[in-house]
Amino acid sequence: MEKWKIHVRAKLFQRDCQQKDPFNGLFNTYSRLLEKCELRDGLWEESQESSPVGNDHVMESLREKLQLRLQLREGELAREKLSQKVSDLTSSLYLKEAELQYCHSQVSRYRKEALSLARNASSLQSRLLECEYTLERQSKELSALRAECRALQEELVGAWQEKEQLLERWLEEKREEAERVNQHNDAQERWHHFTMRLTRHLRSRSRRQSESKTGGQCHTWTATDRPTVTED
Repeated sequence: MEKWKIHVRAKLFQRDCQQKDPFNGLFNTYSRLLEKCELRDGLWEESQESSPVGNDHVMESLREKLQLRLQLREGELAREKLSQKVSDLTSSLYLKEAELQYCHSQVSRYRKEALSLARNASSLQSRLLECEYTLERQSKELSALRAECRALQEELVGAWQEKEQLLERWLEEKREEAERVNQHNDAQERWHHFTMRLTRHLRSRSRRQSESKTGGQCHTWTATDRPTVTED
């Protein structure tokens, strides 16, 4: 492909990318050319009606007047377009100023929000550090409490073992005491039986002595005269 075609295609592509309406520039140029043609035709017809045809000098003067009037008309159209363009640009400028003020207000608002968020972030960072410190302290306290709980459990196990040992010793002492009480009761009971038998024996012996006295016989007690008692 030829270089000029590539250049034209690139320019057209660039124009189409820059303009919202790709054919807007062509339409504007075509409109301006139509206005110029209509203006030339109108002025030419007006000059033909006002001046006869045939004299070269007159025709040249008419052409000059036509050219001047055409330039004057084009200047007026250009001034009107410039005035309209200035008005449009002024309106656009006011609009842009309003948009700029709105953007400045938005920037100010966003800046305030950013400062507020920065302060909140700093506050949250401080709270986070405080929570981390509290968590670390509570973790240490929890470890200490767990160690203390294990020590208390060990002491509790030792106390239960000591309690069981004391209970066994107490029961053993109670059993021994019960055995001693039973032995004492048995001894008391045997002694009671012995005293009862001895009393009966003494009573029977005293009756025999009284009977022997009444029969005129005397009997003297010696050390060998001891009552014989047999245990049941």
